[in-house]
Amino acid sequence: MTTLTQAPETPAARETPARRRRRVDRLPYLLLLPCLAIIGVLLLWPLGQVVAMSFFRLDNVRQLRGDRDWPWVGLGNYAEILGDPFFRTVLRNTVLFAAANVALTMILGTLVGLLLNRLGKRMATFVASCVMLAWATPALTGTIVWKWLFDDTSGLVTWLFNVLPDGLSNALFGRADWTGYGWFNSPLMFFSILTLVVVWHSFPFIAVSVLAGLKSVPSELHEAARVDGAGPWKVFWKITFPLLRPVFGILVVLSTIWDFKVFTQQFVLAGGTQDRPTFMLSIYSYAEAFSPPPKYGLGAAIAVILTLILLVVTGLYVRMVLKQEEDA
Repeated sequence: MTTLTQAPETPAARETPARRRRRVDRLPYLLLLPCLAIIGVLLLWPLGQVVAMSFFRLDNVRQLRGDRDWPWVGLGNYAEILGDPFFRTVLRNTVLFAAANVALTMILGTLVGLLLNRLGKRMATFVASCVMLAWATPALTGTIVWKWLFDDTSGLVTWLFNVLPDGLSNALFGRADWTGYGWFNSPLMFFSILTLVVVWHSFPFIAVSVLAGLKSVPSELHEAARVDGAGPWKVFWKITFPLLRPVFGILVVLSTIWDFKVFTQQFVLAGGTQDRPTFMLSIYSYAEAFSPPPKYGLGAAIAVILTLILLVVTGLYVRMVLKQEEDA
């Protein structure tokens, strides 16, 4: 009578289901490690350096190179910034500018997204391609073009106002000759042009994102609402907007972050950092850090304050989303 000998048990066979499950659960984290490493090197490390610089008095390039000591001032830079009345003016400019631009960008982008959703496939592709040209244009290039449009001698806007009949131009604006008119001299006019530039560059992303969200809404819901006699306005507020609320929330947060950090457009239109009445937080931080005499610690403190404001905005949005999920 022969006896069967049992094969030796391998480590894989001895592994319990719970242990195997824990090993599988670690896989997503291992896959995220390269991305987290890149984020840490390119984002978290410079951010940590800026936070550290904000606690020191740095007014010399040799200090940044490590040739001189960094005098510790603690919260002195923050106290100096927050106690400066000009900082409140800059903060007011930033908040008002961001609020106006977010509202205009969301409205225009949503309207264009709704339009693209109603057009035929070929026409929608053509219009979307034209719209995305503004998004694809680098901010520096686009701003230079807009600055040329408002040039006080050879700009297209100046030419258009000059071709108006003198009587009409005098009646509407109080002047007939617009050559040499400083479009960027008035803070109100400067912010109006800056808003035009930023909205022109930002709304295509909103439009395409809204269009993508609209494609996920079942057409049967819209058809049923129209059968019940609902108009386009009511269909949007009763069906489309509630279903796309998460999309709109993300777009509002992204637009807020982008508009709070506007720098390139303002720097190019203003021609540098001389126009202090139109300062916002980004260019204020740059001017304090690099305008002679340089104050790198103060500039870093302003950058940290701007980052904290954006973190608060993002945190409020995340809290709102979590609350909506709990209520649902």
